[in-house]
Amino acid sequence: MRAFQLTSASIDSLTASELPTPQPGPGDVLIRLRAASLNFLDVAVARGDFGPDHFPRIPVADGAGEIAGLGDGVEGWAVGDRVAPALMARWLAGPIQPSSHDAVRGVTVPGSLAQYTVAPASSLVRIPDGLTWEEAATLPVAATTAWNGLVRGHVRPGSTVALLGTGGVSLFALQLAKAAGARVIITSSSDDKLERARTLGADEVINYTTTPAWDERVLELTQGRGADLVIESVGAATFPRSMNAVAFAGTIFVIGFVGGAELTIPVLPIQLKTISILGNNTGSVSDFAAAVRAIEMAGIKPVIDKVFAFDDAKAAFHYLADAGHVGKVVIRID
Repeated sequence: MRAFQLTSASIDSLTASELPTPQPGPGDVLIRLRAASLNFLDVAVARGDFGPDHFPRIPVADGAGEIAGLGDGVEGWAVGDRVAPALMARWLAGPIQPSSHDAVRGVTVPGSLAQYTVAPASSLVRIPDGLTWEEAATLPVAATTAWNGLVRGHVRPGSTVALLGTGGVSLFALQLAKAAGARVIITSSSDDKLERARTLGADEVINYTTTPAWDERVLELTQGRGADLVIESVGAATFPRSMNAVAFAGTIFVIGFVGGAELTIPVLPIQLKTISILGNNTGSVSDFAAAVRAIEMAGIKPVIDKVFAFDDAKAAFHYLADAGHVGKVVIRID
């Protein structure tokens, strides 16, 4: 099969390779991948900023395709079924456990930047018929993360959700929050990106370049109350403002570190406002399945910024790393 491998801690080390097609063991399936979708996790892995330092490796967590072979003992699946494997094959449901990190796609086990991959049948989620391969490939990390943010933030009709940036998680959260009847405020440095967010249903938009104190603007827009949920996708650079923007008894859902991973924050506001600060590591197979059900029932279409050819995988990584996208960056696997 054709695949791309990282041969060192650098995006530019991404190299096309001819590798043996993997074979499914007991309980596994062989998947003919049709598309892969990039997350900042994949960029961090490629740069050597995340995960074990072992090379070569097939990167990219997210992918979608059809089952091409079944291992012994697999029931409930058939060759030709359209599926996507979850990020963590061993985290089936419930709270995360240390063992969940033993099989992380594109990090500790081979990822989706290949024509074929093997995954446990228990880690698969069926793709809705209304989604293309490219759309389905965007779901495992971004949609599951967004869904868990809304669930753990207790979002309901009338809730206010604040989103930072217009990446994949933020736009899934925007669409899911609107489907739940929530009010959505979203930030970006680009008026063009904010206009795109408005077309997807954003109620209020804030350009944080022209309005650096975006947290104060969130308070103004909510008559001083703040947002019930802030999905914190940046990290240290924005965290103090997220703490100011969140409502009393609200939730800051921490999903990113592109703006810094080292954080110093005052304890007193957390106590006085009784803020819940929740970490997130995408989600279980059960969480992924719930997110896909919600997307299917709400008729949500994933937002794709650009689709790259398989041979242009390296360019896709650089494009995502430059952060000029709105929504997801996808690689078509032919």
